[in-house]
Amino acid sequence: MGSRLDGRHALITGGGTGIGAAAAAQLNAAGARISLLGRRLEPLKAIAESVGGTPVQCDVTDPDRLRAAFDDARAANGPIEMLVVNAGIAESAPFHKMTRESWDRIIGVNLTAAFACSREAIGDLLKSENGRLVFVASVASLRGVPYASHYAASKHGLLGLMRSLAAEYAKTNLTTNAVCPGYVDTPMTDQSVARVSEITGRSQDQARDAITNMNASGRLVDPDAIGNVISMLCLPMSRDINGAAITIDGGTSA
Repeated sequence: MGSRLDGRHALITGGGTGIGAAAAAQLNAAGARISLLGRRLEPLKAIAESVGGTPVQCDVTDPDRLRAAFDDARAANGPIEMLVVNAGIAESAPFHKMTRESWDRIIGVNLTAAFACSREAIGDLLKSENGRLVFVASVASLRGVPYASHYAASKHGLLGLMRSLAAEYAKTNLTTNAVCPGYVDTPMTDQSVARVSEITGRSQDQARDAITNMNASGRLVDPDAIGNVISMLCLPMSRDINGAAITIDGGTSA
């Protein structure tokens, strides 16, 4: 079994920034052809240019557009042999102030769209000799998160989906796994810093320090480290890793 992904097609949602962009770089370095999905075309184009990939603008919560986007990716790069479900959003609010609209938005992007993306790719993945499905979950998949119960619920659900698919397809060539990062040095964390600053009245620097120190290492996780694990999970030699939730959080979950 090989340590390369030469010519195999990897589709990454939320591929224009952060973890998605890092996964694209790592998978491309291993030889994969890359399709990048996201709502904002300009960041997608920039990352696609750097990896020789295909940018496809898509809101993953729009079923019709999602179906067309996956077809566009296939037309450019062939059947989907690796799917990295990375698109996600985060919000925060005390539970007694949380709105149904906010709940539906978080669940829609982080969980329902993950189901929809998996459904769109499952036929291709099962036909591949080494099909790979990787969900980008969170340490919030593993514990409760004050002021973000909707986010934690969506990420807990993502692990339930992952483990169920891993069990259902265990006797096939498809593996299904998840990575569970702590706080990562990405634009999403920048948004969290801004929210904490606004809610608490702390300065941006104080808010960033507070979030950073929630990782046991006292530093934000490098997106490239997560991209590296995603790439490893996609290798043919990783066929016996199935149903795993791999934490990447500097020891917070130890």
